[in-house]
Amino acid sequence: MRRRALALFLAIWMICALAGCGKQEPERPVPPAESPPAEAPEPEPEPVPYVPAGTNPLTGEPMEPEYESSRPVAVMLNNLKAAQPQLGVSRADIIYEVPAEGGITRMLGVYQSLEGVGNLGSIRSARSYYLELALGLDALYVHAGGSPGAYRDIPAWGVDNMDGVRGTEDAKIFWRDQERRKTKGYEHSLLTSGEKIREYLDTGALRTEHEAGYVYPQAFVPDGTPAGGSPAEHVEVRFSAYKTGTFDYDAGTGKYLAGQYGREYVDGDNGEQVAVTNLLVLETGISVISGDMEGRLSVRLTGEGDGTFFCGGKSVPIRWSKADRNSPFVYTLEDGKLLALGQGNSYVCVISPRTSQVTFE
Repeated sequence: MRRRALALFLAIWMICALAGCGKQEPERPVPPAESPPAEAPEPEPEPVPYVPAGTNPLTGEPMEPEYESSRPVAVMLNNLKAAQPQLGVSRADIIYEVPAEGGITRMLGVYQSLEGVGNLGSIRSARSYYLELALGLDALYVHAGGSPGAYRDIPAWGVDNMDGVRGTEDAKIFWRDQERRKTKGYEHSLLTSGEKIREYLDTGALRTEHEAGYVYPQAFVPDGTPAGGSPAEHVEVRFSAYKTGTFDYDAGTGKYLAGQYGREYVDGDNGEQVAVTNLLVLETGISVISGDMEGRLSVRLTGEGDGTFFCGGKSVPIRWSKADRNSPFVYTLEDGKLLALGQGNSYVCVISPRTSQVTFE
């Protein structure tokens, strides 16, 4: 009996086991197919810097086309030590520095466009040779008073000018800065501004465009460093015992940083040090006008002469020429080829080799 019961139990167990093996496992859910990774959005293109389509004829740099054919404005700037700081000089396209009576110098700042030019000054009186510099660029001339010779030559030479002393409507562009009058004196306080000059010119009082066919002949290149030039990273122009100008080359900006009176030459309108791409020192004849009780000077600016060109920390000898008072300077290398300046502003020192000296290293 026991054996029968055991056999029956085993048979039942096997049947149950076989029945269990026949059961199907429940289907596991199939995970959804993974979506392809989303593509990263393309980065926004860098905005293209805006570059004006025109060219500044005085610097070779881009400018708005509407100003290309404008007559530049040449402003007579006081440079006495007591009159520092000058205002607006750092924005000039060309700075001319020329001796005046008594060993002092004055600047003529030239601006192709007055956009962004703030206050200018202090404004001083005209001399005939500054008139020639303005005429050579077909510029409108801003001054306050003048020597007897300058007042004779302004109408005789047809100089379009704005005068802060004898002017009428044009005199309204000038004002006396009360702070400068208090701290520097009356003679160093007369100012004007780019805005005031533009407002006056907008009245149509003077011709503001070059006449048809006018061409300023100066060529410019992106890098004006003279090939084979001598090292000239520090330049000193000693005009007189009273005034020495210094120019130190800054490789980071490619410009010469100007100094005078033993300190940085800083624009009092914006606090910037005057910095220029091109420095030219022109040698010519300078003498005291015979019989002039004030010791005023005669400066020869027509004809030709020697000079030195500095750019990119290098220097080369050059020749300058000016056909007549209405013609611009033309600069040539010793081999007679025209000199191309570096694109940028220029500082032109006019000196007499008899009384002034330029050194560099």
